[in-house]
Amino acid sequence: MAAPREPSEMRILSVAGEHLRRHGLRRFTVVAVAEEAGMTHANVYRYFPSRTALIDAVVDVWLKAAERSLADIADGPDPAEDKLERLILALAKANRTLLHEEPHLFAALSQAVAKRHAISRRNRTRVRALFERVIDDGIATGAFEPRDRDRAIAFVIDATHRFIHPASLELEADVPQASVDARLATLIRVALRTLATGVI
Repeated sequence: MAAPREPSEMRILSVAGEHLRRHGLRRFTVVAVAEEAGMTHANVYRYFPSRTALIDAVVDVWLKAAERSLADIADGPDPAEDKLERLILALAKANRTLLHEEPHLFAALSQAVAKRHAISRRNRTRVRALFERVIDDGIATGAFEPRDRDRAIAFVIDATHRFIHPASLELEADVPQASVDARLATLIRVALRTLATGVI
């Protein structure tokens, strides 16, 4: 478990988050964040060794909040098939909402994913673990009967990729929401049927 952040570190992150949301990546500077936080840029560098590290820390705050919401679904009492559907829908909605409502933060997330930053790799690992947990629950209760557990998990993750990955979301940013929702609903039905019937 990570050590609790110090008050100054939290202050920097809060100011940096607002700065990124208002000005975007191109105008994001450590000097400006330090000025808004009422400290020297040297003090900011004491907590975050680079501009990229600070931006990634801001993105990581959002990622971890999203992960907590997803974990609540994965750990809930609902049947596995319901949890898997809700997990996929919640993840897709979180990323789509970020794209449309927080475009600068979404751009920072896209950059971290495209360049395979550590925060992106850790997030992918944690989200995959949640999918595994729900699918394992379904296998244990008999709701899912895949021939191969690992292939089944990979299938679900691969199938939902275009509705979740930042690059795919950007490509379809102008597609009507109703169309996206209908396609995702169809995919979820196919995925659940596939898991239940042991096709893979």
